[in-house]
Amino acid sequence: MVKFSKELEAQLIPEWKDYFVNYWLLKKHIKKIRLSRKPKQVAQVFSNSPGQYCSDFGHSVFDPIRNFISLISLKLHTSGSSCNGDHNEVVRHKSTENQDHVDQEEALHEYNDTELSQLFSEEDEVKLFFDMLDEELEKVNRFYTAREAEFLERGEGLLKQLQILQDLKPILDQRRRKSFLSPKSSLHGGFISRSNSNSTSSRHSDYSEGTDESSQTDEVIAALEKNGLNFIGAATRSKTKKGKPKMALRIDIPVTTPARTISAVTSTLWEDIANTPSKNSPREMINRKKIQCAEKMIRGAFVELYRGLGLLKTYCTLNMVAFTKILKKFDKVANRQASASYMKTVKGSHFISSDKVVRLMDEVESLFIKHFADNDRKKAMKFLRPQQQKDSHMVTFFVGLFTGCFVTLFVVYAILAHISGMFSPGSKDESGYMETVYPIFSTFALLSLHLFMYGCNLLMWKSTRINYTFIFEFSPKTALKYRDAFLICTSLMTSVVGALVIHLILRSSGFSAQQVDIIPGILLLIFLVMLICPLNVFYRSTRYSFLKVLRNIVFSPFYKVLMVDFFMADQLTSQIPLLRHMETTACYLLAGTFKTHHYDVCKKGTMYRELAYVISFAPYYWRAMQCARRWFEESDPKQLANLGKYVSAMVAAGARLTYAQQQEPTVFCTILVVVTSALATIYQLYWDFVQDWGFFNPTSRNPWLRDDLILRKKSIYYISIVINLVLRVAWVESVMRFIKVGNIEAKFLDFTLASLEVFRRGHWNFYRLENEHLNNVGKYRAVKAVPLPFRETDSDG
Repeated sequence: MVKFSKELEAQLIPEWKDYFVNYWLLKKHIKKIRLSRKPKQVAQVFSNSPGQYCSDFGHSVFDPIRNFISLISLKLHTSGSSCNGDHNEVVRHKSTENQDHVDQEEALHEYNDTELSQLFSEEDEVKLFFDMLDEELEKVNRFYTAREAEFLERGEGLLKQLQILQDLKPILDQRRRKSFLSPKSSLHGGFISRSNSNSTSSRHSDYSEGTDESSQTDEVIAALEKNGLNFIGAATRSKTKKGKPKMALRIDIPVTTPARTISAVTSTLWEDIANTPSKNSPREMINRKKIQCAEKMIRGAFVELYRGLGLLKTYCTLNMVAFTKILKKFDKVANRQASASYMKTVKGSHFISSDKVVRLMDEVESLFIKHFADNDRKKAMKFLRPQQQKDSHMVTFFVGLFTGCFVTLFVVYAILAHISGMFSPGSKDESGYMETVYPIFSTFALLSLHLFMYGCNLLMWKSTRINYTFIFEFSPKTALKYRDAFLICTSLMTSVVGALVIHLILRSSGFSAQQVDIIPGILLLIFLVMLICPLNVFYRSTRYSFLKVLRNIVFSPFYKVLMVDFFMADQLTSQIPLLRHMETTACYLLAGTFKTHHYDVCKKGTMYRELAYVISFAPYYWRAMQCARRWFEESDPKQLANLGKYVSAMVAAGARLTYAQQQEPTVFCTILVVVTSALATIYQLYWDFVQDWGFFNPTSRNPWLRDDLILRKKSIYYISIVINLVLRVAWVESVMRFIKVGNIEAKFLDFTLASLEVFRRGHWNFYRLENEHLNNVGKYRAVKAVPLPFRETDSDG
């Protein structure tokens, strides 16, 4: 049977952990009460009693008499004398008996004093326990009341948004029907005035146009007020000098796509160039697309509200069970019946007696079924209560199977390569084999290593209760688990090493290089087909989410930047060697080098060398554009500082690439590479430790760290700082080349340095998400805040 403490730790909400009942602290205090009830000195006083009466009969006022009788019988038994004993012996025994009687009375007196002191000590511990219990109850009530008020306010605003949406839908349908009957009227239909518009429509309209729009606006507002929407208010009916309403309803659709972004930016620029006051701003057209976007936003807000109410209900239930369990433990240890009376106080507290959350939850559920699921409860529950994917033992089995296959195939490959002399110095196949196989093998190896590190991250985040699914906004139903990541990694590497073994066997069997060297290309093609396969196999939801994130990264300035987007972009900055290997592989396949075996065609080409700069700059450029987008939306100066970090990394990457392409680098070029790389590294280390990990807080109670730490041992954090520092400066070896090696060894050294960077990134990932999780905990963010589409604005008259 699982202990409740472990069950509570597994079920509590990580972001609200500090506001649950501190069950573990109360449990420790009950242990103190148990220890205070144990007699200590009495056991020592009566431990030397020959008759062991303490253990057999307990303590009594007749103990001295029993001890006297036992002493007399013991003496008679040992002496073997008759009843006519010596008078002196009797006198001696009497004096001994009198002395023992005095000692026993003193012992009883000391026992009574000890019992009283223990009784007072126990009462103090009990009083302290109930004081702690009162503090915990007050903490739970206070937190529950604050969250309840927050969700009730959210629900009230959301109900008004839904009512507006339901009122606008028939008006839009009516306008569409009129547009079919009267084509000319469609040019002026469906508008609501607004003060700050992002539309790019015409800035000038004639008087009749304004009159039509105003009359239609009156119809919309009259319809909204007719259905009881008082928050628009009577002010909406008052007009300006031009006959336009002073209050206007605005539809705010987030600029999350390139089309909306371009429209918003061009509209803002046009307003700045034309210098047109807001009172002459264009009117906002209500069309079907905007209504659909608004409906989708409100649906998402309902889902998050329902999830938040469910979490609050779980919070209430777990705390109630915790109070019940801890009071039962107290009754058992203290031998009292205090749980019944105190549980009346608990049940009468606000977090138990209030039913507002349950009623709002039922109302949200019924509204969602009616308006967003066509009265289909089963369909609605897929949104409101998504089922988490159950762990399968088959996944664990296949992880072990593919791991064993990978190790076996790798050993076979190493033996065959040694026998065939493929990597022997001066071998005729050495250069060709390294040019054809090495880039693709390195690509898949680095990708598999990154997947392995990501699987380790998922395992650590789960074990430390870091809510990564909420941070990345993953769907609980399709979120990738650590076993799945390990399965993808091991199956991919097994396929790659198996292809290498087949390639090596065919080459050793006498097949021509033109026939065999196409195998790596076939392997890459299979991988790309599996990545875009539309069938619901091989983790389709994860594959499509990955492609969607890559699209958002490539078009960074035009898509709204989410946590998963810039987190993935950071991963790409550590995979520049992989992108370079993909460039080499693409050139090898597209240029037909696998047929001609002229391997210098790619390396000596001007386009290849210029493309190398683009590939080296691209991840940093994408990440910098994400920072620019976030600065544009949030006006946070930290984003500009973060942008500067990636610009410095671009400069350092360009300098190192130029240095590597020179046969005999000059001293100036060497100094330039060292200076730019050192500055970029210092910049990156500062951002890693201070901004991403939250370390080096001067006021922290943990020296050189932050106040809140998830891992118990502080030494792990200090070791991690050193590891990140060492791996950040690994570029020194790639520039200075302290280790003198040949061609093959140099490629393996580059692969090792690239692997160390992937390892550093996986190591960085854990602490980055730990810091993000602790920020959510500090702000009680357990549910996502969804922006609402409808709001009212003032119109200048």
